[in-house]
Amino acid sequence: MIVLVFGDAITRAEIQSLCENLRALLERSDAKVVVCDVGTLVDPDLGAVNALARLQLTARRLGRRILLLHACGELRELLTLMGLRDIVPLCAGLLPLELRGEAEERKQARGVEEEADSDDLPL
Repeated sequence: MIVLVFGDAITRAEIQSLCENLRALLERSDAKVVVCDVGTLVDPDLGAVNALARLQLTARRLGRRILLLHACGELRELLTLMGLRDIVPLCAGLLPLELRGEAEERKQARGVEEEADSDDLPL
């Protein structure tokens, strides 16, 4: 699996180089899935949707696919409006390894109790 992390914007001028870089990465790798972490995209627009669709096309031409991680509601809505929601899918449990952590469970130490200070009022 390859993970690509995007910055706060994807410009139209970057699309071709993004696709070329992805092609080069995939030609050197046997990864079947490319995870695109789009969580830092600010105000995603049609340019971002276009870039993601072209990246998916590049990956599929090489027998691979991309999945989106941390896609905000605006991006998901744009993908749906453009009819690309199924073409550029979200990770949503499709990964062999979960990329998010789980709370650690521990036994409470004996003889130790937590007390709240009277000065600590709930917000």
